[in-house]
Amino acid sequence: MMRAATIIACGQPPVVVERPAPPPGDGAVTVTVTVTAAPITPLDVLCASGTSYFGAPAVPYVPGVQGVGTLPDGTAVWFPTDAGMRPGDGSMAERVTVPASTVVRLPAGADHRLVAALGLSAVAAWQALTWRGELRPGEQVLVLGGGGVVGQAAIQLARIAGARRVVAACRSGAARDRAAALGADAVVALHDTDDVPALARRLQEATDGPVDLVLDPLFGVPAAAALRTLRRGGRLVNLGSAAGEVAPLDSATLRSGSLRVLGYTNTELSAEEKAATMRYLAGHAIAGRLVVDHEPVPLDGVGAAWAAQAAGTAARRLVVVP
Repeated sequence: MMRAATIIACGQPPVVVERPAPPPGDGAVTVTVTVTAAPITPLDVLCASGTSYFGAPAVPYVPGVQGVGTLPDGTAVWFPTDAGMRPGDGSMAERVTVPASTVVRLPAGADHRLVAALGLSAVAAWQALTWRGELRPGEQVLVLGGGGVVGQAAIQLARIAGARRVVAACRSGAARDRAAALGADAVVALHDTDDVPALARRLQEATDGPVDLVLDPLFGVPAAAALRTLRRGGRLVNLGSAAGEVAPLDSATLRSGSLRVLGYTNTELSAEEKAATMRYLAGHAIAGRLVVDHEPVPLDGVGAAWAAQAAGTAARRLVVVP
């Protein structure tokens, strides 16, 4: 037997129960991971709500779409799961058995909790900047939602990719302080978010000329305002809708600047691409070039931590430590 966070009913926080331990992996097709860190992410909460486009999951199940742990030989690994999207259990348990082909062996010295906190959010930030956004050295980047995990990672990764200037836009004072500490050249407050022209002016005042690339996990009014900061032919990459499912983009801005609005999702990546990106990011984390604000949570505290994530009151990425 083992202890695991378990979703008993859709829309409710998980509870900790005793569950049968997963069958041991055979080392070839499947492997057993002793979990050391599992982040609570917006995707976990969405899947467990029963309202996602994946449909309502069969309950009970163990949530957690990703995690970090060790193999029986002590090798540190990061791994994804399909918990909440397809039948099967996820990472918020003492042990989990996953396909051997999906585990990513981490470099020696990796901080398990930091890698878990970065996880797929940092993968999205890197790929949205470089692959989808085609960021080139010397370009200016505007990061919306710079206080969130994706935004925090994007500020640092844009600099790693050679951006000459990184501007962040954040809602709370704490988030703005965090973005500045991570190296943003300027930070803009996201207030008056119903006023596109006013927000666009504040963003333009913080930039050094037109912006080349906007990284947008918010959409809504912030995206519409950010679009007005772009140079001719500039790009906005959207990878979330924290500020709204609909954005008031105006045709004149799009057409007059020959702008590109691009969508991004991690599901476009192959397992090999995700693995290579995770190893790359872990290397920067070990070197101290990539961090994210996170907080460890004991397994017994998962219910309260989950509720905070669901309510939007979590101040940092919460990482369950079984």
